[in-house]
Amino acid sequence: MNWRPAVPELVIAAIAVTAAALAAAAVAGWPGVVVVAGAAAAIALILLRSVIPRSAAQAPRLQQDKQRARTISGYAQRRFVVATSLTSRPMYESDLRPVLEHILAARLAENHAVNLYTEPERARRAFCRTRGDERLWPWIDPGQVLDADARAGQKYGISGRTLSRLITRLEQL
Repeated sequence: MNWRPAVPELVIAAIAVTAAALAAAAVAGWPGVVVVAGAAAAIALILLRSVIPRSAAQAPRLQQDKQRARTISGYAQRRFVVATSLTSRPMYESDLRPVLEHILAARLAENHAVNLYTEPERARRAFCRTRGDERLWPWIDPGQVLDADARAGQKYGISGRTLSRLITRLEQL
């Protein structure tokens, strides 16, 4: 570490400590000098501890110590969307279906090199491996999205069992 730029400040600090020690010696004798020297040393150590930068190895450890609990933003909203989608088809169509469709598009693109929107038949073949998968397909097929009027006419949302199977299939994909 290069101390040359700090030489003027260090000289001033040394002069101030020496003057304080001499004043303490004149007033209280040697015990005063010891008290002033001890206080100056303690203050100097505290200042050096706060001024000198920490090592690169120490910084991540201290950052980990400063972690605190954070709320999971959006968790309550997602839970509400899923719960409401079980009882409301409009909620499923407007909120949950686009999320599941996006996951399907990503999984097909990553694992099968298929674009869900430009190659819907290839996407269907990649998704539908069994008859059960074929029953799930209408729930996630972008070509079968219900418009607002058709949504309003639907009474029930997606069943919990169907949603569970759909999520399982997306994970397998």
